[in-house]
Amino acid sequence: MKLAQMFGIGGGMGLRPALTVSMAIGLAVAIVAAAFGMAAYNEHLGQQERHRAAEVQLRILAGSMAAPLAFDDRSAAREYVGAQSSNPDVEAVAAYDMQGQLTASFARPGAPPPPARNTLGPPRLDGARLVLTSPVTEGETVLGSVYLRSVLESPSRRAMRYAGFALLIVMAALLVAVLGAAGAREGEANRKLQAEIREREKAEAALRQSQKMEAMGQLTGGVAHDFNNLLMVASSGIDLLDRTTDPARRERLRQGVRQAIDRGASLTQQLLAFSRRTPLKPEVVDIATRLAGMHALLDRSLREDVKVEINLPPDLWRIEVDASQLEVAVLNIAINARDAMPDGGTITIEARNEPSGRPDGAGDTIRLGIRDTGVGVAPEMLTRLFEPFFTTKAVGKGTGLGLSQVYGFARASGGEAGVDSKLGEGTTIWLRIPRSTKALASEPAAIAPRKAGPIGRYRILLVEDDDSVAQLVEEMLRELGYEVVRAGEALGALDVLRKDGAFDLVFSDMVMPGDIGGLDLARDISRLRPSLPVILTTGYSAAAAAATNEGRRVLIKPYRIEALATELDTALQRAS
Repeated sequence: MKLAQMFGIGGGMGLRPALTVSMAIGLAVAIVAAAFGMAAYNEHLGQQERHRAAEVQLRILAGSMAAPLAFDDRSAAREYVGAQSSNPDVEAVAAYDMQGQLTASFARPGAPPPPARNTLGPPRLDGARLVLTSPVTEGETVLGSVYLRSVLESPSRRAMRYAGFALLIVMAALLVAVLGAAGAREGEANRKLQAEIREREKAEAALRQSQKMEAMGQLTGGVAHDFNNLLMVASSGIDLLDRTTDPARRERLRQGVRQAIDRGASLTQQLLAFSRRTPLKPEVVDIATRLAGMHALLDRSLREDVKVEINLPPDLWRIEVDASQLEVAVLNIAINARDAMPDGGTITIEARNEPSGRPDGAGDTIRLGIRDTGVGVAPEMLTRLFEPFFTTKAVGKGTGLGLSQVYGFARASGGEAGVDSKLGEGTTIWLRIPRSTKALASEPAAIAPRKAGPIGRYRILLVEDDDSVAQLVEEMLRELGYEVVRAGEALGALDVLRKDGAFDLVFSDMVMPGDIGGLDLARDISRLRPSLPVILTTGYSAAAAAATNEGRRVLIKPYRIEALATELDTALQRAS
């Protein structure tokens, strides 16, 4: 149909109005209704977007305030709060400590200030303003809270949007463009802030690890000395075993060598656990047992003229903390105490229950104190001891991160840290940590080891690249009654399995030369022969963690023949 005919023009028909008045009115009403509907819908979407943007900004602010509130750094808190002024929609913002007291605030000129105390609750509308609150947490610990009041829409923006109803389509298109550009800017700003948050989290993780590594550096000398003593015991014991035929003396020498090996293995596991790179993992801790287990570690990190005494009551309450961070904190305090006693002295570790007096036990704490007999700290320096990078040591002797880690650990655990000192009399660093009424995690029951001896003609493929280790492991396996075939690396083991399928179990080292390690070998065997059990062994904690995360069985080096027998029995019984 031609355009003229559509409007009733031509063909001798004269002017025939195809569009009636009622239709025009209806169309106009429909256009106006559609325009109002689109405007209302766009207004609803705009409010939701501003709600989301304000909530994202609040979460970012809450995440950024964790460190300033944890370290009670009011200057940094004011900087983070003041940075929110760059967003013109933000009318007021504030940060509060865990007691609800105002720490830092910002309000635009003429706007009402934030409340003196923050009350947490869901988002609420106050006229044309949106009020948001959020707690500031570190793990499960609440460090404080933040408050943000944002203007949903200024009167000028509303007037601009409705002034153009005479040109509905043009103004609608303009509104979409403006909202799209604003959304893009907010999205880009959000992505940048998210990237900054990720970088900050990486920096905080690196800082925690550097604190551990600083403490590990302090351990190096003592550990080397201790390992040399253990090697001396083992070496001299073996030499003397070759020179004596007295059964009683040979048994004493054998026990001495065994004790030296066990002590070395225990020390290695302690150091690997201490230096592992893991996130904060609060758990219920028996502090008396944990500190008693650190006695040997402390002895090796201090000088011979420094004595460590641990005085803990038998009825000491439990606490819920990250056990690794607790050990780091105690070691950092002990190292500072050692450096404060250049002529030697005594470090006393003691703790006591401090009940709050409330019937429900809320507010009960444990006070852990570590006291030295050193030179003490000048009164004007006491308030700065917990500041990051502040140190009284000579250049190159310390980073100033040790006691800041202690303070951060105490605050993150819901407690507090402090110091008491007198010049010439010594210093006490103390921590107060809330009591936990939760039960200790139960340890899995150990499987009773089988005595060495024949158990049948099981065949085991041993994969080990070190000839000395392989020779001894082969002897242990044959002593336990197994047939053994050895492969020197992973590719060779796969060739053996393809040619000879009559194996009941594969026992493989994890760290081997070549492109395929023990864990890769276990994965290949699972695809090649899914029913064939594989036991991995290693002395490297990162490799063991990777295998354990996949559900693989791992035997940690060094191991005794009884542990080897138990592990093999368990794997073969489950496979049968």
